[in-house]
Amino acid sequence: MKVALVVKNGRLINPATGEDKICDIRIDGTKITAIGPDVDIQDADILDATGLVVTPGLIDMHVHLRQPGQSAKETIESGTKAAAAGGFTRVATMPNTKPVIDSAIIVDGLKYKIAAEGVVKVDIIGSLSKGLEGKELSSMGGMAKAGVVAFSDDGRYVQNCDFMRKAMEYAGMFGKIVIDHCEDADLIEGGHMHEGVVSHELGLKGRPAVAEDIAVARDILLAEATGTAVHIAHISTKNAVQMVRQAKAKGLKVTAEATPQHMILTDEALRSYDPRFKVNPPLRSEEHRKAVVEGLVDGTIDAIVTDHAPHTIEEKDCEFSLAPSGFVGLETSLGTVLTYLYHTGTVDLMTLIRTMTSSPAALLGVDAGNVTVGKTADLTIMDLNKEWTVDSDKFYSKGKSTPFEDMILKGKAVATIVDGKIVMKDGEV
Repeated sequence: MKVALVVKNGRLINPATGEDKICDIRIDGTKITAIGPDVDIQDADILDATGLVVTPGLIDMHVHLRQPGQSAKETIESGTKAAAAGGFTRVATMPNTKPVIDSAIIVDGLKYKIAAEGVVKVDIIGSLSKGLEGKELSSMGGMAKAGVVAFSDDGRYVQNCDFMRKAMEYAGMFGKIVIDHCEDADLIEGGHMHEGVVSHELGLKGRPAVAEDIAVARDILLAEATGTAVHIAHISTKNAVQMVRQAKAKGLKVTAEATPQHMILTDEALRSYDPRFKVNPPLRSEEHRKAVVEGLVDGTIDAIVTDHAPHTIEEKDCEFSLAPSGFVGLETSLGTVLTYLYHTGTVDLMTLIRTMTSSPAALLGVDAGNVTVGKTADLTIMDLNKEWTVDSDKFYSKGKSTPFEDMILKGKAVATIVDGKIVMKDGEV
């Protein structure tokens, strides 16, 4: 039985080293053992990557795999299959589950589930507060020891300033970033979409951009006061982007992420009252969308994430105001950013790959995102020009709600390699 694999004649784009070259990559077992022209192919299977792009395995540092407790929406198995199908070799799952991931015993149980069912690698994010209630610190020390990569009360804004300060200080003791859902709860209460011209015309209560701006401003100030690394989740407003830009210029430990939907779509899509477009933070107006893209281009935004948030068909198939926020993204993320950001000439390929590989790896403190000899062989192989139509019926995810349904995209992952093994090829996991 052959234990070696050679990825032959692909275009390697490796942001960690700045390399962009045609080469072969040999993998023996789980490790990369050679990179260069005409590497040894003895006793190896060949994966022909001629005309294809080879990158470090894609990493999504913000997904909701819904376990424990919400397996009707998603499971470790279905979610990691969706990740593999989308070209991701590693994802980080958020703690707003039932029960909440707020103690080491829950982390250990989830790790057991991941080891048994995961198709790709899964990192765990622990909560800041017990039960996501923002009142009592979670067992952060125990969870850090159990291996969580970050802390977050994602889905909820930590309204109490003193509590957030203490949580940041505690997270900093363990060298973990705080991933921050920034929407002031009082300002967004009862809101269903971005507050603006479209919401007024539709007669829907909005969630104003200033709710995000105020939250981001507060937590940048707390980051400065505590010295803790704070990461702004799914940034969506022009003022928030500018504040992160200024914080970085001051040398503060402030980073940010953005989703494909907030860089591609606007609140105009909600004129149909279609629940598929309902998400928090909401799809905003064109000026905000442009500002987020500009933040990605100039390095203000460090990572592209999906905020993959599956719901059951029954939950999303209802009146807009009653539908939960969120939709799936693991199987469309790469295709959408290639189509609307790369092929339009808006964002260069190195930047896109960096924000989906080496940059999130660095933020999470994991040894990934770099294709070099001796590293674990986690690779994504993509066809930049492959055209395909989004069909949620073919998703591996249990969630079928996507704002990109029926769109024709250009660019797709055609193989996903995890620990030297091909876990997805030509769409089959």
